[in-house]
Amino acid sequence: MDINNTYGAIEAVLFASGDPIETAKIALAVGVEEDVVYKLLKTMQDKYDKETSGISLVELNDSFQLCTKAQYAGCVKTALEMKRNVPLSNAAMEILAIIAYNQPVTKSFIEQIRGVDSSQTVNSLVEKGLVEEAGRLDVPGRPISYRTTTGFLRNFGMKSIEELPALPDESGQVMIEDVVGDE
Repeated sequence: MDINNTYGAIEAVLFASGDPIETAKIALAVGVEEDVVYKLLKTMQDKYDKETSGISLVELNDSFQLCTKAQYAGCVKTALEMKRNVPLSNAAMEILAIIAYNQPVTKSFIEQIRGVDSSQTVNSLVEKGLVEEAGRLDVPGRPISYRTTTGFLRNFGMKSIEELPALPDESGQVMIEDVVGDE
């Protein structure tokens, strides 16, 4: 691998990691000696410091991490809050209810109940941290099953999934013992 490709590979590894990554692990990943990787990291660090880039390369012990420059923290925070504070659509709320009351469930289960493709909304709920993969079913195709997260509980003010309100029976009535519990 030539030096330009190595430089690009190191940058890609740092970007994809998101977390600090040790120089030795980077060297192993890109197949280059650790001292060469360290020199390239220092060159990269100098480049980011001199540019009007919003990114910096931070050295933490024997690890490196790509970070946003402190001067852009306000912009980043605003952008992430805008993304995070977007209200959930009716479809997303419906899918959350299906998952919460029936978890773990597959996308096909959700789509069977709703009658429409729900893949994009399920993926959006995963991105928002409200739903997570719960594993794969041991059936042909090995579909992914989904469940709610602690982020779901936190956002809806619950300590556990058992705090979900009772569902009505076929007549549309919620039985009082369902709400009060067995006493």
